[in-house]
Amino acid sequence: MLTKRLIACLDVRDGKLAKSVKFVDTKDIGDPVEKAREYYRDGLDELVFYDITASSDRRRILLDVVEAVAAEVFIPLSVGGGIRSVSDATDLRLAGAEKINVNSAAVQRPALIAECAEAIGSQNLVLSMDIRRVDGDANCPSGYEIVIDGGRRPMGIDALQWALDGEKLGAGELVVNSIDADGTRDGYEITLTRMLSEAVRIPVIASGGAGTPEHLLEVLEAGKADAALVASMVHYGDYRVSELKSWLHERGVHMRMSW
Repeated sequence: MLTKRLIACLDVRDGKLAKSVKFVDTKDIGDPVEKAREYYRDGLDELVFYDITASSDRRRILLDVVEAVAAEVFIPLSVGGGIRSVSDATDLRLAGAEKINVNSAAVQRPALIAECAEAIGSQNLVLSMDIRRVDGDANCPSGYEIVIDGGRRPMGIDALQWALDGEKLGAGELVVNSIDADGTRDGYEITLTRMLSEAVRIPVIASGGAGTPEHLLEVLEAGKADAALVASMVHYGDYRVSELKSWLHERGVHMRMSW
């Protein structure tokens, strides 16, 4: 049986930890380096770092913040934001990132996925997808659309088709960011997560909406996700990483435990 993962997400804006609701109303809430250290010591499986304005600002990611976070954690660190080239990906790997997340630039130039996969290996390349629910039409028959630039620019691209294309081009993992569920703490977008999990053969990470341990259990079981990403519920101190993993373990979810 494959081990499920608990992943914490650090959304970083101007070097500070930030949190939004549905990709808007973003507030600074703390120090990303401090939080990274706390979650690592409490048994986190993996950490995701997003520079959330790098793409929309048309700039490179903040390498100094990535380096500071990488120095504090000895678990897989996955980094995204503003990655437009193999050179960007390589620089992040040198800064301490194990996995590279591509998103907006890959939607605009899909060949970026294949180029990065060849350069750093598919196992180190993650396709991060920001997705909004829409009325199904010829462009988006699944009822879900890809949005880029931090939720600012809808692309008229079907999320299911983009997931399949990303896998074919060489992505080794998908992050499914539901814009509709983001920051609400009302639960993950189960229909979307299950649809993509059943369609691809690579691991799927569910993102957006976690508020209670029950939400994690639902997305890992009913949503068929390989990993659950959390943010608000740990950033604000409602739950600790260790207690979430223990709670899931006690309910039969195969987690990597420290004992």
